[in-house]
Amino acid sequence: MPTDRSPVVAQDDMGVASDAALVRAARLGDDDAFGALVDRHGPSMLRYARRLVGGSEADAGEVVQEAFISAWRSLDTFRGESSIRTWLFRLVHRRAVDLQRHRRPTPIDDELISRVIEASGDNPLQDVLDAELLEALQRALDELPWNQRAAWLLREVEGLGYEEIARTMGTTVGSVRGHLHRRRRQLAERMARWR
Repeated sequence: MPTDRSPVVAQDDMGVASDAALVRAARLGDDDAFGALVDRHGPSMLRYARRLVGGSEADAGEVVQEAFISAWRSLDTFRGESSIRTWLFRLVHRRAVDLQRHRRPTPIDDELISRVIEASGDNPLQDVLDAELLEALQRALDELPWNQRAAWLLREVEGLGYEEIARTMGTTVGSVRGHLHRRRRQLAERMARWR
């Protein structure tokens, strides 16, 4: 039973609170509701941050922690024009941009790319080909400008739509389309051997 300090959070038929209900409760000061948002969206925020900062767990953790602190402090500014997930991605993106401004670009870790490409199984020749493919893909990603890399990760790895990517990156849908178009063209040229 909720106490006077704990607002009631509406739940669906499965007993799971919606993001909107959790946001409303968190705005009223419910730490548990905000904790549920962190638990629900934290893993994807951390995965995105890790890829943007070059695979560093420490840097990714710092970026996500700062983003969630910012989210808690500015929850009243969330207008609901996008999903809370998109808003949180935007906060993580901003913190990663801040970190990136103070550093040289770092290549994406091979292990991160290998999660995108399925393992081949028990075929040693296919394992070698996959390793070569990953190495070529790593080199191609290393050569990308940071915004193109971010747009590609949000689209191809996180599965966000163009509008969500634009909101996350603080740009227009047309700019996102341009980043992705250039990225795909560059990747097609670089990876022609692997077709």
